Amino acid sequence: MVAGGGPPVAVVVAFVDRVNHRDLAGLARLMTADHELRVHDEAPVRGRDANVAAWRGYFASFPAYRICPLRIAEAGERVAVLGYTVGSHLGLPDEDERDLPVIWTAEVAGHAVRAWSVLEDDADRRRELGLA
Repeated sequence: MVAGGGPPVAVVVAFVDRVNHRDLAGLARLMTADHELRVHDEAPVRGRDANVAAWRGYFASFPAYRICPLRIAEAGERVAVLGYTVGSHLGLPDEDERDLPVIWTAEVAGHAVRAWSVLEDDADRRRELGLA
């Protein structure tokens, strides 16, 4: 966990690190009680407990899953991350999955992530989020 909260970008870097280490307890400490996971157009997963359960299932199903950030932009309490994943549900070889960029956004509240969103990458979104 980021000591004393730290700037929003530090909270998000810690969050990604906990995902990449499959550390559910650490991930839970970095979520607000009302944490929301938004993946594209799917219904959001709401609440820390529901999100920990969702991550537990994802980690069990995809133990090699990792988030690989390439760029990070911070604007107030919002942090955007441009990167790619490996070992995901896509079932692709890592070298192919690396060619599919993804944008994540986080809304940070204090020392925790209030919302984590997975968005499709496109040039307009990159510009809008300061990732261009």
